[in-house]
Amino acid sequence: MANSEFILPDVGEGLTEAEIVSWKVKPGDTVVINQVLVEIETAKSLVELPSPFAGTVAELLVDEGQTVDVGTPIITVAATSSAPAPVIPEASLDEANAIAETARTISSESAGSAAAAALPEEKSAPNLVGYGAKGHGGSRRRRGEPAPVTPTGDVHAVARPASVPAAAASAVIARPPVRKLAKDLGVDLAEVVPTGLAGEITRDDVVRQAKQASVFRNIETPAWADEREEKIPVKGVRKAIATAMVSSAFTAPHVSVFVDIDATRTMEFVKRLKNSPDFAGVRVSPLLIVAKALIWAVRRNPTVNSSWTDQEITVHHYVNLGIAAATPRGLLVPNVKDAQQLSLLELAKALEQLTLTARDGKTQPAEMAGGTITITNVGSFGMDTGTPILNPGEAAILAMGTIKQKPWIVDGEVRPRFVTTVAGSFDHRIVDGDVASRFIADVASIIEEPALLLD
Repeated sequence: MANSEFILPDVGEGLTEAEIVSWKVKPGDTVVINQVLVEIETAKSLVELPSPFAGTVAELLVDEGQTVDVGTPIITVAATSSAPAPVIPEASLDEANAIAETARTISSESAGSAAAAALPEEKSAPNLVGYGAKGHGGSRRRRGEPAPVTPTGDVHAVARPASVPAAAASAVIARPPVRKLAKDLGVDLAEVVPTGLAGEITRDDVVRQAKQASVFRNIETPAWADEREEKIPVKGVRKAIATAMVSSAFTAPHVSVFVDIDATRTMEFVKRLKNSPDFAGVRVSPLLIVAKALIWAVRRNPTVNSSWTDQEITVHHYVNLGIAAATPRGLLVPNVKDAQQLSLLELAKALEQLTLTARDGKTQPAEMAGGTITITNVGSFGMDTGTPILNPGEAAILAMGTIKQKPWIVDGEVRPRFVTTVAGSFDHRIVDGDVASRFIADVASIIEEPALLLD
């Protein structure tokens, strides 16, 4: 039986290398087509590679932690025309059916709610990464576990390994993406107060718990390490960030402007949207209004949405809106394609999906390519403002500060108002001071009066 080599494919646009993070199979394992073989880390993404072969794993050619070039053989499989599907123990199937029934109950009770929107959907097998159109990543499972089972007619049920007692699994009710988010953020689910229906822990519950134990409040101060120094290899995400930031800082001459804004009407507008039936189950935050304000301001000041080469300036008459996302793996800047074409509701859904995908470490290279202008929300860390560095290839970046109550003069009287500071950094080769100032003033005008979006 001949062995087939699986080479490291280019899973992004122009990917040259990737690190082998973790193998999901071992020699002797039986694999089927599209079964996840390995998890790799590219410049900024974790990617699961499915098998293009069915057969038995013969040899792992690359160790975990090793970085290899695209085109390098990484695993050999003794291929057969087909391989038997993993045998699922009867007990596991019974548990799958029980979980399916629970999922159906939760889904029916929470129709139109955020909990229902968060339920993971089982889809048909994805296309192979590097072997045609991109598909979604397969669900992760430990080595040797049976494949997930979804009873016919239920798109939300996922089988739990038979080795996990039902009582232990029911102690904390949280879906796999929420559990992974908790792990990434260092949150103990047993300490989280659930707010979901049927006592389910939601993403918001985990994020809230993480913020309470963040560097800004209530975190334990660890003892000094025994070693005087720690060596951290510069690779993967950190290497990509360093290269991009150095290139941007020393290539584009940055200039920054700032403005304080009365954001009270934006906060009132956000509250109304949250209570609107049209936005039921959709996460709404001031970032949505800032994003819409930026898109409106770009239309009025198009040169801020440009790219520079030594030969020409390319003005983009579309907005691929980047959102800088701080994740446990580092800074990611995925973008919403053609954001200028989206309604407020569509933009809200796109921003929510972008954020959740980034937090789960599922952002793909293509989702970070082609950005034209970026927002960085430093306010989420309690910061008032900053001087952000341009995302390489872009002419402008907007920094959104925290929104908090401050004394503000209204009609000659001092009143408490919700106030924020917005800053913008620009490539001074493209954007002059007057254009930069008009752009920030336009963004500010929408934050002060969101009703202008209706014009």
